[in-house]
Amino acid sequence: MLNRRALLLSAVAVSACQTDKGIGHTTASSKVRSEPRPMPVLFLGHGSPLNAIEDNAWSRAFKRLGRELPTPRAILCISAHWYGEGTRVTATDPPPTIHDFSGFPESLERMTYPARGNVELAERVTKLLPSARLASDWGLDHGAWSVLCHLRPAADCPVIQLSIDASLSGAKHLALGRALAPLRSEGVLLVGSGNLVHNLKDAFGRVRRGDRETPDWARSFDADAEQALVQHDGAWLARAHQEARGRTAHPSPDHYLPLLYAAGAADASDQVTFPITGFEAGSLSMRAVRYDASS
Repeated sequence: MLNRRALLLSAVAVSACQTDKGIGHTTASSKVRSEPRPMPVLFLGHGSPLNAIEDNAWSRAFKRLGRELPTPRAILCISAHWYGEGTRVTATDPPPTIHDFSGFPESLERMTYPARGNVELAERVTKLLPSARLASDWGLDHGAWSVLCHLRPAADCPVIQLSIDASLSGAKHLALGRALAPLRSEGVLLVGSGNLVHNLKDAFGRVRRGDRETPDWARSFDADAEQALVQHDGAWLARAHQEARGRTAHPSPDHYLPLLYAAGAADASDQVTFPITGFEAGSLSMRAVRYDASS
């Protein structure tokens, strides 16, 4: 649960990014294809929950990305905010909107994302991931709906969520993502949602001091991850969060691990682009990663 200190961080961070400075985006549209191709795979830096309701650089970038994506049959989201014991997949239809935070404006607390669920797809996931179990006690947390409300504002395709098992190694998370890859050819958009650099203690301190500079450790981790992603270097990605600089970038790995599901589901021949780049509150990387099947 996000606490009230997060409100200070979020309000300042969002106001600090009201322009598009530092926000990169792709220009090629992939809405229409002459032949069926696997769906893209995404990893999104979701940042503050306020990005769901604010008009800022990040929310505009999410909207732009949504317009460039092909229409999926369904969405499978792996969110940093469903992190705990075991691998579970939502089997509720419709999935409830979970407000897993506090201290934010009432308009955010009341927000819902009325997507349908898809029990059949959830069951398909359990076939691909034999360790996964169906869950009826979860829905869509803010790691999912705060970005999907911009990517698919009409909530016009089913959405399910997959949890992150805290006991697994990076290599095992990568393997789970690889096992999900067949869903791409079945019209399913796989979306990992976290942040490539996520050290809230550092970010809170910078907000209190009025320091918007990005520290070297955050910038270098983000840059090295970019290189590893372009090179499809799964071995580096699987261990990076456990090394010294990675532990600074991620005191808890929850916001990093969704990236491994996206990287695992990608093919080595996929084109890798970064539709969103930049930092929120100094040290929170908002980098988005997009994998597209090569033509």
